Amino acid sequence: MDSSPTVDFTDRFERAGGSGKPRYGQLTVCWAPTDEEARRTVQEWWPTAALSGTLSTELATPELFESATELAREEDVEESILCSADPARHLQKLKEFVDASFDHVYVHQVGPRQEDFFRFYEKEILPEARFRRI
Repeated sequence: MDSSPTVDFTDRFERAGGSGKPRYGQLTVCWAPTDEEARRTVQEWWPTAALSGTLSTELATPELFESATELAREEDVEESILCSADPARHLQKLKEFVDASFDHVYVHQVGPRQEDFFRFYEKEILPEARFRRI
């Protein structure tokens, strides 16, 4: 499952009455000192990220979600969540939103390392994130 934003999406938004309105996107990430730790963290805290298709919207009870996520492998979560401490990978994902004509991006950090994530973005990402649409 590819969760990359597309120009097609923002074009459809414009045609459906969104012209002139802000376009918000969400990037879900997990920062940890290593990619392996990030994947383990997502597997523990946000395992539903590994559920594909409509499965995550069709399950009726928490017990069914728990059963479905037991089948998910650690590497499955990385298909929908960026699990990395590499600033270049975070910047690339943010650039995809800019390239797809989003005005704002909400970055959602999965797991308990919230302060570390904010420090990482403060020092490594925000000084470099000077994206401009032309």
